[in-house]
Amino acid sequence: MKLGFVNGRIFDGREFHSGHALLVERGLVKSLTKGQDLPGDARGIDLKGDILAPGFIDIQVNGGGGMLFNDHPGPKTIRRIIEAHAAFGTTGLLPTLTSGSWETMRTAAEAVQEAMRAGQPGLLGVHFEGPYLSKKRPGIHDPGFIRPPDEGALELFTRPDLGRVIVTLAPEKTGPQFIGSLKKAGVLVCAGHSAADYGQTVAALKAGVRGFTHLFNAMTPFGSREPGMVGAALEDPGSWCGLINDHHHIHPASLRVAISAKPRGKMLLITDAMPPAGAGEAEFDLYGQRIRVEGGRCVSKDGVLAGSVLDMSAAVRNTVNLGLELGEVLRMASAYPADFLGLNESMGRIFPGARADLVRLDEGLRVRAAWVGGVLMESSLVLNRRITA
Repeated sequence: MKLGFVNGRIFDGREFHSGHALLVERGLVKSLTKGQDLPGDARGIDLKGDILAPGFIDIQVNGGGGMLFNDHPGPKTIRRIIEAHAAFGTTGLLPTLTSGSWETMRTAAEAVQEAMRAGQPGLLGVHFEGPYLSKKRPGIHDPGFIRPPDEGALELFTRPDLGRVIVTLAPEKTGPQFIGSLKKAGVLVCAGHSAADYGQTVAALKAGVRGFTHLFNAMTPFGSREPGMVGAALEDPGSWCGLINDHHHIHPASLRVAISAKPRGKMLLITDAMPPAGAGEAEFDLYGQRIRVEGGRCVSKDGVLAGSVLDMSAAVRNTVNLGLELGEVLRMASAYPADFLGLNESMGRIFPGARADLVRLDEGLRVRAAWVGGVLMESSLVLNRRITA
């Protein structure tokens, strides 16, 4: 089927186009041309002045729609999480497994393999956040699961049909050799939940660390005499940093400083979302603890942040409110994550031959609809009506 989008502001990842038509055929972008004329066999979609942009890509999603990947690491959970986040314009994501047992890690990998082989729309790979972390900076992770690398870790992370694989680790607990082995095998290594100092972080970057998981949170802070992991992350021009912009994880001033410090293209919006995202639930269980949603925060009884209820459209709005230009913020939600994942030749921007992963936004930057491979995510409309009513 051919789709033709007209009467909107089309953002191709570089600039906005008005008075243009976007043609999609067989799940791919066919053309973006000046004028409103469409082929006779194309189904026209009148955007009525809305924005059409590349769909959002989220590299860190623990849950959504009432489901937590750790609790039920199966294809049905993956599908439910993807459907929940499609309501907010996320057309590609990596389900994220926080620190768990070796058996849970294997089960999660098998679930992703099964879902990938079945062609699950919106599934890009898997993110193992731990368990090779520091017990000094565990955040909400259960210290009982934090441990040195398992003997079969490299084999697990490089299984076929896993898509893109991210591993978050504490570099001071794994060492440069393990990091180098992961990089050589094609795994995307991120540093996080770490007590590494500046020197250890610089060594890890040289060994193959590609990015930093939720910058500022659960890592050594920036100081005048000890730059810490945050200082090394902001200084390094080649790595990417994930930002949870939910008004709770990072102060707006810190966000503005961090975004200004890194070269353009190296800051990614992420959600670190938990089950209440897309479900509206007030609490859930994590590691045997009851986590409550209070004032827009997911917190344990001890007040520890436990992920977020953030969605990508809210992250976009929050970041625009920092004073950043809309196009740059949209790139932080789509183009730059695609670059980080090495998927920029097929997604994250709108160009002929790109996959037609698209999001329609109204003038308030709220999601009207989302398409994955040119197919309307029906569940996104159902959920979005309920959420924004």
